[in-house]
Amino acid sequence: MPAVAIALLLLIGNCLAQAQQNTNTNKFRQLGTELPTPNVYRTASGAPGHEYWQQRADYDISVKLDDERQVVTGSETVTYYNQSPDVLKYLWLQLDQNVRAKDADKQKIKDSEIEHPMKYKQFKELEFDFDGGFNIEHVQSENGKDLPYTIQKTMMRIDLPEPLKPGEQYSFKVKWWYNINDRMDIGGRSGYEYFPRDDNYLYTIAQFYPRMCVYSEFDGWSHKQFLGRGEFALTFGDFDVKITVPGDHVVAATGELQNPGKVLTSKQQKRLKKAAKADEPVFIITKEEADAAEQGRAKEMKTWHFKATNVRDFGFASSRKFMWDAMGVKQSGRTIMAMSYYPQEGVPLWDKYSTKVIAQTIKTYSHHTFDYPYPVAISVHAKSIGMEYPMICFNFGRPEADGSYSKYVKYRMIGVIIHEIGHNYFPMIVNSDERQWAWMDEGMNTFLQYLTEQQWERGFPSRRGPAYKIADYMGGDKSNIMPMMTDPQSIPQLGNNAYGKPAATLNILRETVMGREAFDFAFREFAQRWKFKHPTPADFFRTMEDASGIDLDWFWRGWFYTNDHVDIAITGVKWMKLDLATYESKPGAGNKKTSTQKKPRSSSYGGDFISDMRNASAIKETAVERDPSLADFYNGNHDFELLEVDPSEMELFSSKLTEEEKEAIDPSKNYYEIGFENIGGLVMPLILEFEFVDGSKILEHIPAEIWALDNEKVSKVFVFENELKKVFLDPYRETADTDMSNNSSSSEPIESRFQLYKKAGSWDRKGPNAMQKFKAKQ
Repeated sequence: MPAVAIALLLLIGNCLAQAQQNTNTNKFRQLGTELPTPNVYRTASGAPGHEYWQQRADYDISVKLDDERQVVTGSETVTYYNQSPDVLKYLWLQLDQNVRAKDADKQKIKDSEIEHPMKYKQFKELEFDFDGGFNIEHVQSENGKDLPYTIQKTMMRIDLPEPLKPGEQYSFKVKWWYNINDRMDIGGRSGYEYFPRDDNYLYTIAQFYPRMCVYSEFDGWSHKQFLGRGEFALTFGDFDVKITVPGDHVVAATGELQNPGKVLTSKQQKRLKKAAKADEPVFIITKEEADAAEQGRAKEMKTWHFKATNVRDFGFASSRKFMWDAMGVKQSGRTIMAMSYYPQEGVPLWDKYSTKVIAQTIKTYSHHTFDYPYPVAISVHAKSIGMEYPMICFNFGRPEADGSYSKYVKYRMIGVIIHEIGHNYFPMIVNSDERQWAWMDEGMNTFLQYLTEQQWERGFPSRRGPAYKIADYMGGDKSNIMPMMTDPQSIPQLGNNAYGKPAATLNILRETVMGREAFDFAFREFAQRWKFKHPTPADFFRTMEDASGIDLDWFWRGWFYTNDHVDIAITGVKWMKLDLATYESKPGAGNKKTSTQKKPRSSSYGGDFISDMRNASAIKETAVERDPSLADFYNGNHDFELLEVDPSEMELFSSKLTEEEKEAIDPSKNYYEIGFENIGGLVMPLILEFEFVDGSKILEHIPAEIWALDNEKVSKVFVFENELKKVFLDPYRETADTDMSNNSSSSEPIESRFQLYKKAGSWDRKGPNAMQKFKAKQ
């Protein structure tokens, strides 16, 4: 290589190295270029701009369910409104059922290896031969002329005969059919469950029609391929849907039933009216009626007609096995119908809890966001699934055949109903793009789920939400931990990343960083600004800062854009006292021996999670009053060694003080310099519990900005009248610290995070069925 070229390379290398040294890596730098530039559509405050726009699509759908062959056939007329400033030459639709086509990319990209012995599920995946993709029969204009279209895997482009100008609308028709998948065999968000006992099917049907993609100013056409994990981005509109099913089937669906007189008996219609005014669930379809329907096979067909206004999607469930109960929920002068549909296999859990859980969910979510705007909220029981659509969701939680159930099943059922009903708020109304940012709907929803669970019952065994429950994940193998802003298809542990971590993150914001009042106001403002609109992460970040007056750029960067974790250690405690007259050294206790046996912490709060402490007084009444079950937290004692100071230095210092300065200094006070080290990478507030020799305790909260000048090591001097016995960092597990063993000044062992997790999350695992054992003894 010529000498000139070598010199040039060296020069470039030196420039790059210098540029890297000059790069601002401070964790408190403003987000700046990480966020999109504000504009007339989305403002710097996080609100929709004065020229914000979004598209609209109305659907007129007729669909038929073939109960003999398990086939859906349908036709639709879609009217698309171009409310953008752009001219559109083509339209993009989603063909989600194509994810189950034989040649689907989902099957091709699935990572697999041979296990010994091979599980049946793995064998089925390797031998996948089900064809569940859409069969498009035609795409036509409103007057019946064929339109050119191109199917690109799970997407379809329709080429328009004329460009669609701003302010114009265009209607087209699509006809299709597909085979319904057996959910219990190959899985899926929708499909059927077969009951061999009575030879019946329960259908939960969704993504069953070609759906419009979102077209927006920030993303153009949102047509990322559906590969099974990242869910949906959808356009709001009105739906008019006719569902034809066997005459003895009962249908639950998005929207309001338009023809009860044609599909319900007169008694059932009267019960439905009674339920609207009832304080307890009323059966619309009784167990006896469901039992009778199970035994028959109607030859005739019935059409159930539903309409829904301003929704982004439509789903339905159908079966002759359904019992149906309902209750009116009053809110701001309106009545919302909370309704549950379930086979007798769901009794006695579903008839006791489901509808009342819906009512509590609407109450809690509305308090934190906005009034529930839709006329109905439906929970349908379907085994091994939790999935949401506007006004309707499909939920697991099934008792044993003898009617018994474990606590695990009970609380998981209540939790999933809260979660899926809660999805009406996020993303069905606050309509984020799930395929790009799973945390925006799953995480926000899981956070509100946690708040609702605690309103349902004190000490509810929530799986996610508290900060300490995500610590194991955050402190784990970094190759399996992606930043929350990652495409959900590329996240190894989607449950922890898109549900658990953002829920804990929002809890930390609410309890530790912002405070409940500031957080609740800002979060409500975000929800109200963006209901029935398409928010992005930047809109959320900016709104939370705009409405609270708190700079949170350091928090967004660390928690959302990195895979760093919290591990802040106390590195040392120095004890000093002033003596301005004569120097007196007090003997330290640094050589005192400490026991290695664990002793319970004597925290006045018992080492509870911060939300539990505040909820004890903030939640005046729960749906089910019960004593809380809280985990203990341990640490030990520690004494501090008094630092000896040269008397001559002290006398020199004293001689320079004025009389006024001497009076201001109280030599009886104790000065403690405490060092902290940021091991995990995430800067966080320092929450410190000080315990004194006389047994008293105080709590100090130091803002995260203490790390602004040095992101790695800081120290802080505290002044106390009492002599300090020990200090503990993050005593109430507020920050998701992954290593509590370095959070204390004590030399005694701290209970490990794994042990804490086992105690705090004892209901996270399927425990014994105590009810069944009790019945066996009778």
